Amino acid sequence: MDFKTHGPWMSVDGPQSDVVVSCRVRLARNIAGFPFANRATEAQRHELVRLARRILLGSSLAEDMVWVDLKRATEHDRKLLVERHLISKNLAESEIERGVAISGDETLSVMVNEEDHLRMQLLASGLRIPEVYDRLNDVDDMIESHVDYAFSRRWGYLTACPTNVGTGIRYSVMMHLPALKITNEIDRVRRAAKDLHLAVRGYYGEGSESAGDFYQISNQVTLGRSEDELRGELQDQILPRIIEYEHHARRVLVERNRTLLEDRTQRALAVLRSARLLGLEEAMKLLSRVRLGLYLGRLEDIDPTVVNQMFLLVQPAHLQRHVDRDLNPDELREARATFVREHME
Repeated sequence: MDFKTHGPWMSVDGPQSDVVVSCRVRLARNIAGFPFANRATEAQRHELVRLARRILLGSSLAEDMVWVDLKRATEHDRKLLVERHLISKNLAESEIERGVAISGDETLSVMVNEEDHLRMQLLASGLRIPEVYDRLNDVDDMIESHVDYAFSRRWGYLTACPTNVGTGIRYSVMMHLPALKITNEIDRVRRAAKDLHLAVRGYYGEGSESAGDFYQISNQVTLGRSEDELRGELQDQILPRIIEYEHHARRVLVERNRTLLEDRTQRALAVLRSARLLGLEEAMKLLSRVRLGLYLGRLEDIDPTVVNQMFLLVQPAHLQRHVDRDLNPDELREARATFVREHME
């Protein structure tokens, strides 16, 4: 598979991109007449893959879509797709018949036979939820013009997991919150999110921890709420508050802890430019501090786009793709340090 240098969601041109790195809208859909993927027979799952592939590659999207047969893809390619947030870890590790259709610009992916028959998602840099929703809704309408979805007048869209029943929609944003972490205010966000029925997850989503001070925040409730209600609440009420929390924490660092801030950012850059061995967790932490320093004007002569790219390109599968061979853990640490030095000068 041929990938771009970095995912489009890691660019720096989106609204509020100093805090909101990317946004995603995901829809869970099941096709009427088939059992859920975990209860379907192998023949039924194969038919679902065949049907989805025919629709997606035969539609108006066809010229821009690439199909990946995940059951036959290499482990390395599956890991690359996970690192690029184009498929879930669960789909990558599954053994059943499954696949994914990916747009040429890597903003759209449609997973087949994940937890639901179809998991379609659209990604964009910065805070662009309404735009992303409109584009994904067009894809959803196109697919529905070819099949009937499993739908109940009482419950809405039927899904394998009860938490997705209703609209089947998940709005999520990837937020960079280093100042809240440094000032020990991140738990404030976690508590507020819990009270508002939001999920706060790590860099890789469900079940993952924060890496590089990145947090994914998404709605948990879909039943009894419309798409517009959920989107308006997140976009207009919740996210502006979190963004302001982070901006306030950054102002506090500049006004009250300038020396600490400059020491952490300058020290992080120095290590990245000189280290001979770098673990993934350490690299993400140091890159996070450099990114914070850039947006606060503490560092100069570094391209923010390069820094954003590094968060993705230092991941294991991307490094192994760069050197074109498998690497053991020690070789990965050395390759990561070399790669970062070459691109952070």
